[in-house]
Amino acid sequence: MLIQVVKSKIHRVRVTQAELNYVGSITIDRSLMEAANLIEGEKVQIVNINNGERLETYVIAGDANTGTICLNGPAARKVQMGDILIIIGYGFLSIEEAKSFKPALVFPDEHTNLLPS
Repeated sequence: MLIQVVKSKIHRVRVTQAELNYVGSITIDRSLMEAANLIEGEKVQIVNINNGERLETYVIAGDANTGTICLNGPAARKVQMGDILIIIGYGFLSIEEAKSFKPALVFPDEHTNLLPS
């Protein structure tokens, strides 16, 4: 049996852009993606702390070290500039694998930059 577990999480990032006239997705700073072990095209859940909205979309890589968090297409209607989000990627593991699995958790600063390790 496989269960779905949190694989990746970017906790409390600020929306820097919302582009309604776009095909759809979320553009994420490549350095944040790498730190959270997310890949381009991966399905993610977006949780908006400001308004309680939850949605699913896929990841597009943005320029590294820019702090970019941009909701594109219809998802742009679910956010406002400056909203705080949690971005979660999930994976399927066996119960035994899940017991010892450690997700990649990223806690950026208030400007959506990676905190120094």
